[in-house]
Amino acid sequence: MEKKEHMPMWVFLAFSSINTKKGALILIWSCVIFTLYCFPFSLFFTEQAWVKQVFLIDDWSWLPMMVPIVLWYYLSLRWMNKNKAWES
Repeated sequence: MEKKEHMPMWVFLAFSSINTKKGALILIWSCVIFTLYCFPFSLFFTEQAWVKQVFLIDDWSWLPMMVPIVLWYYLSLRWMNKNKAWES
């Protein structure tokens, strides 16, 4: 994507290598899924062994980082839609 004159830098950095709205939605939904995966389920479901095998993350370090990233991508998508900045 080329930076438009009126486009803020934070929006350009979010989608600098994505040219379509569909690509941005795929990025956002994959980040949402990964954010849900980052929740440390193994700390809360200690009696089920399969939970520790499926959900490998056992601390809170990834979740606080992923939430702002998803919010940033969502707000960037909203800005792009509101200003009709997607290439046709």
